[in-house]
Amino acid sequence: MRYAIYFTPAPDDPLTRTAAKWLGRDPFTGDVTPAPALGRISAAEIAFHTAAARRYGFHATLKAPFRLAEGETEASLGKAVDAFAEGMAPVVLPRLVIAQLDSFFALMPEGKPAALHKLADDVVVAFDRFRAPLTEAEIERRNPDALRPAEFRNLCQWGYPYVFEAFRFHMTLTGRVGAEEAPRIRGAIEEFFGTMLEGPVAVDGLAVFVEPEAGAPFKVQSYHPLGRQRERKSA
Repeated sequence: MRYAIYFTPAPDDPLTRTAAKWLGRDPFTGDVTPAPALGRISAAEIAFHTAAARRYGFHATLKAPFRLAEGETEASLGKAVDAFAEGMAPVVLPRLVIAQLDSFFALMPEGKPAALHKLADDVVVAFDRFRAPLTEAEIERRNPDALRPAEFRNLCQWGYPYVFEAFRFHMTLTGRVGAEEAPRIRGAIEEFFGTMLEGPVAVDGLAVFVEPEAGAPFKVQSYHPLGRQRERKSA
């Protein structure tokens, strides 16, 4: 069993609902839905291209999946995330844009918001005590020979290559897409999400995701609103 700390919008957020329909699975409920059919691309093609992202659910990685350290429990992790979230202020992103990162499509913020990177850095450090050390097999699965020296150091020290200076906030929408297919897939994403991407997006909560067993779909175990957002929701 592995846990992860991700950002995803609240379960009733319109972006959450739209992304769940695009990916074909809602990590909050576990509900699976048929892929959408669009004029320029078939439902079968969308289902194929979203298969890898579907297992993880709509999210941005803050603390990558990890096995619990000895002496820690799901309850102790949840309690720590709850306390951490209560002391953090939401970060508002002007908008998310469709981008291709390492050949897969994702939603990414324009620019590099300093407050967002600070939040990500703090999550990595604060919850590292809950992470069991990587095994040799887990390190090998990250293809360490393909990593830059700094990324490999991050992997060994923090369990994930893409933290701190290497952090890239992204919410994955597809698996790897070849150059020939990329324009059609981008067009389908633009058509499906439409005006959803025109307004600001608040990073206003942390979610503990769990992978019950190796290869199983990740699901939201608990959701933790940040700071004042928590006060509004509980008032």
